[in-house]
Amino acid sequence: MARTPYRPEGIDDAFSTGESSSARPDGSAPAPAARPTAPAIGVRGMLRWMWRQLTSMRVALLLLMLLAVAAVPGSVLPQTSQDAAAVAAYLVDHPTTGPWLEAAGFFDVYSSVWFSAIYLLLFVSLVGCILPRTAAHWRALRGRPPRTPRRFARFPAQATGTSSAAPEAVADAAVLHLRGRRRVLPIFRVERGEEPATANRPATATVAAERGYLRESGNLLFHLALLGLLVSVATGQMLHYRGQAILVEERGFGNSVVDYDTFENGALFDPTSLEAFTMTLDRFESEFDAVGTPRDFTAYVTVTEPGGEPTSETIKVNHPLDAGDAKIYLQGNGYAPDVTVRDADGEVAFAGPVPFIPEDQVYTSRGVIKVPDVSPGLEQIGFVGYLLPTAVMEDGGARSVYPQPGNPQLVLDVYTGDLGLDEGVPQNVYSLDTDDMTPSTEEDGTPTTIVLGVGDTVNLPDGGSITFEDLPRYVALDLRHDPALGFILTFSLLALGGLAVSLFTPRRRVWLRTWAEDGRTVVEVAGLARHDDAGLQGQVDDLLADLPGIGAGDGDTSSDDTSSDDTTTNGEADGPAPRKADR
Repeated sequence: MARTPYRPEGIDDAFSTGESSSARPDGSAPAPAARPTAPAIGVRGMLRWMWRQLTSMRVALLLLMLLAVAAVPGSVLPQTSQDAAAVAAYLVDHPTTGPWLEAAGFFDVYSSVWFSAIYLLLFVSLVGCILPRTAAHWRALRGRPPRTPRRFARFPAQATGTSSAAPEAVADAAVLHLRGRRRVLPIFRVERGEEPATANRPATATVAAERGYLRESGNLLFHLALLGLLVSVATGQMLHYRGQAILVEERGFGNSVVDYDTFENGALFDPTSLEAFTMTLDRFESEFDAVGTPRDFTAYVTVTEPGGEPTSETIKVNHPLDAGDAKIYLQGNGYAPDVTVRDADGEVAFAGPVPFIPEDQVYTSRGVIKVPDVSPGLEQIGFVGYLLPTAVMEDGGARSVYPQPGNPQLVLDVYTGDLGLDEGVPQNVYSLDTDDMTPSTEEDGTPTTIVLGVGDTVNLPDGGSITFEDLPRYVALDLRHDPALGFILTFSLLALGGLAVSLFTPRRRVWLRTWAEDGRTVVEVAGLARHDDAGLQGQVDDLLADLPGIGAGDGDTSSDDTSSDDTTTNGEADGPAPRKADR
């Protein structure tokens, strides 16, 4: 008689039609089986699923990478908060893509809606990931070590031996060894236990110990510090300010927004919170060797705090000055030729020092002089050219051979026309837009080039004159205030410390069982690591060697290359490893 194969209850052959193969008792055709219907997840279930996805580590890493990608346009495209003139020029040069980028916030990336959304989602993801893990870790810290498994033969690290001491004394000594005799904080969490006698074994004393929860503590500390870094950076960006100012010798500067050449601040910054100190550049000294290599730069300044007396201070490279609530850094230096320009009517149209930007090691400096205030009816004047601190005249022209002012010369080209200052478009003070200007020429039609030494006056071809009065120095100062810098440093150190603890703290479990047999005390020790741990066998051997009554050569150790992540629910380790030594 053929045997009917075993079929679980409720399973039949009518998969395609959905009908049961079993007939009804009355012989009629079976009714079609009802198709399974998945339960509706509902709004609450959908929200729970979305929250679990958002707080997963995979999404957190994805958001972190997305934040890095979103920050790229802020370093590639000009930003309004840093250089409004560059943004305006970009819009003029790119009339098609520029307005689209501006509407999408690519010229103000770090305060745009989409960048803030990524930042906030990353913040929420970290919070939702850290809180459950912290609660679980707290429960684990208060829990008991896992009970002693029945068999030690399957563990990767083992040791056996005999002792002349009583089993209770051996177990008590193992507890002291694992906790650490001279440590304020115990190395292992230890639990001392007893097992009743069985048919195959007498009553035994057991020790269960576990260490390595500090590894998870370090991991949580790292993530909490990362969360603190996000909060600190966001707070600093909202409350910070940063400004650049060029200060010429014997001229002063006041800590107010209008006195900065460029100024950027956070969304929550209050301009009235600036401490109203003043600073004057008394002199600037620079040192160079014989070939022009810089040795030292020192700015001597006088600082007056509100309600205080003037004090003399110095600013050096990498040695900022603390004034008010800001740090003042020496970012650069150069020459600011003091010139006087008169128009064709003999009126002073411009007078004062003009900073020139160094372009090489010998301080060949390029600059622009714009003269918009000429007499009515006259064209505006623009000069563009170079300052040569130590000029040497050659057949092909002139060049500078040393950064210190040995023979300073101004070499300028002259333009007349419309400087474009009245069009409402921001301009760079160090460049001259010559689209609506005409170069001045000599009588023979060649472009006019003016060469001036200190104290020289040269008449302009279209009328007027220019005088090179003096050559003072200037310094470029960078003033920064960020109230979150201390917190950023603290959380950075905590993150590094937590990461180090998480990486270098071993996660280990050690068990000991000892009992009396034939007039001797038998000791078994086993160890298990969370991951590959080269020091696990050494830990087991040290424990056995430190027990009382263990003589030289009495211990027998064995280990296996395979390891297991945890014990099973019945207290035994996974992964077979044959025992190499019997009791």
